[in-house]
Amino acid sequence: MALLSVAPLAPRWCVHKSLVSPSEIKGVSRTISTSIRMCRPISISEDGVQRRIANHHSNLWDHNFIQSLSTPYGVTSYHERAQKLIGEVKEMINSTSVKGGELITPCNDLLMRLSVVDSFERLGIDRHFKSEIKSALDYVYSYWNEKGIGCGRDSVVADLNSTALGLRTLRLHGYPVSSDVLEHFKEQKGQFACSAIQTEGDIRSVLNLFRASQIAFPGEKVMEEAEIFSTIYLKEAILKLPVCGLSREISYVLEYGWHINLPRLEARNYIDVFGQDPIYLMPNMKTQKLLELAKLEFNMFHSLQQQELKLLSRWWNDSGFSQMTFPRHRHVEYYTLASCIDSEPQHSSFRLGFAKISHLGTVLDDIYDTFGTMDELELFTAAVKRWHPSATEWLPEYMKGVYMVLYETVNEMAGEAEKSQGRDTLSYARKALEAYIDAYMKEARWIFSGFLPTFEEYLDNGKVSFGYRIGTLRPILTLGIPFPHHILQEIDFPSRLNDVACSILRLKGDIHTYQAERSRGEKSSCISCYMEENPESTEEDAINHIDSMVNKLLKELNWEYLRPDSNVPITSKKHSFDILRAFYHLYKCRDGFSVTNYEIKNLVMTTVIEPVPL
Repeated sequence: MALLSVAPLAPRWCVHKSLVSPSEIKGVSRTISTSIRMCRPISISEDGVQRRIANHHSNLWDHNFIQSLSTPYGVTSYHERAQKLIGEVKEMINSTSVKGGELITPCNDLLMRLSVVDSFERLGIDRHFKSEIKSALDYVYSYWNEKGIGCGRDSVVADLNSTALGLRTLRLHGYPVSSDVLEHFKEQKGQFACSAIQTEGDIRSVLNLFRASQIAFPGEKVMEEAEIFSTIYLKEAILKLPVCGLSREISYVLEYGWHINLPRLEARNYIDVFGQDPIYLMPNMKTQKLLELAKLEFNMFHSLQQQELKLLSRWWNDSGFSQMTFPRHRHVEYYTLASCIDSEPQHSSFRLGFAKISHLGTVLDDIYDTFGTMDELELFTAAVKRWHPSATEWLPEYMKGVYMVLYETVNEMAGEAEKSQGRDTLSYARKALEAYIDAYMKEARWIFSGFLPTFEEYLDNGKVSFGYRIGTLRPILTLGIPFPHHILQEIDFPSRLNDVACSILRLKGDIHTYQAERSRGEKSSCISCYMEENPESTEEDAINHIDSMVNKLLKELNWEYLRPDSNVPITSKKHSFDILRAFYHLYKCRDGFSVTNYEIKNLVMTTVIEPVPL
């Protein structure tokens, strides 16, 4: 096994000579040798200290490769063409909305309006049509009733397709609509009506029923029934369909649902689907214009992504992280997640800040979970609480660099936040960071002592150590969206929204990571703690129990995010919710924080590296 490099980061960070001599560090190593022997694999690092390692795969994205990326879509002509198309699309919307118009009638106006809104959002161009979307949804809601809606305002009978699409879209925009409307589409036996012949119209109706079921609130039994019915129906339908836009759409929706879905990934997929089968488009809405606008939007943002990614890679390289071989290098992947949930050009600080703070969190995770000795971890924890460059004096060389990058990054983001919020939020951020580091420290003590906490004790600490709050708080404060204290308290700790999000990520994460962690001597996980308290249970029992907990929490998360009685606008909660979706996406197939050379690599390629062919 190759020795791990613990070369110091860039020399400019080593502002003080370490007062911890190599002999002292070796002495500390001897005092914890029993615990280290419990944990495999181990290696002797260049400073002569026995350290646990995780054998994570190396960085997938070479710095020089990132710097070599280029695209033509940043030039003015593409922006001018996009602006022209935006104007033309708005004219088309207005022309179809005129009273007495020939192409939109009282028999189809509700479904047509919903379909246009849905297509705009899925194509990733909705930010240009906010007033048109608001007007369309206000119109649809004015005709909403306890049985749902039909295709048009003059429809006599409610329609499943229109009602399901309306329930989903209106709820996502904060309108108080009840899922009870779905009860009217059941047969006398209490099951959803299903035609023996699956027509394309039937399939699309059930597809929208499935999409609506993903936005369920706690206690909505009809939504659970809708999800079960529609999942079975669509899986059967897709086996009979030829490869086409509809089959691709079904495959994508079944695979990603809502909580794992990422807006930019959906836009990339829907651009292809929409081009094949623009069924939802208004009759006179020129398909090619919408498609061209969607592709231009995708590629112009792609140009901005490359600029930002080059800045991030230079930060990573110049900070000295590229010299460290023990931590996971996931800065490109984190940037990808940020740009998949926010493509507003003016939100560069959010995207870069999220990538930086998340990468730092991963490096800290690798230090506290595996690489650092207990003595080093105590020193680093104390240094974070002191929060001053002189605190590096007692740190070993490899920690000095990490500490100073953390110090400068958090302070830099605090400066950005002050511009956005009009107040100093550094002390607030430091308290969150200290709680995060303390949670890491507690887990490190458990690891080195072999202690197994109770399930409740582990989860309470794990919700903090996951790092969701750290990955969310600093970036959202740079958005330009005002977060006065009373609103921040409904989004950040100790809000129920924050608590539920942290619980979901810790529980779901442990399902994918506990085996790897156990192999390197880390006993504590939701799985092991549950099995300890329930000796008769198997690992499968524990996983099923925790999956059930996650499913219930996801519905509660939906409620906390979309609840119509909240005094916090959905727009203020959106980024916090979407960051949950971004992290949750990493657990779709495996531990995507550690293993990124499969699905996550493909995500980077399709949403950041490669443009859409025009």
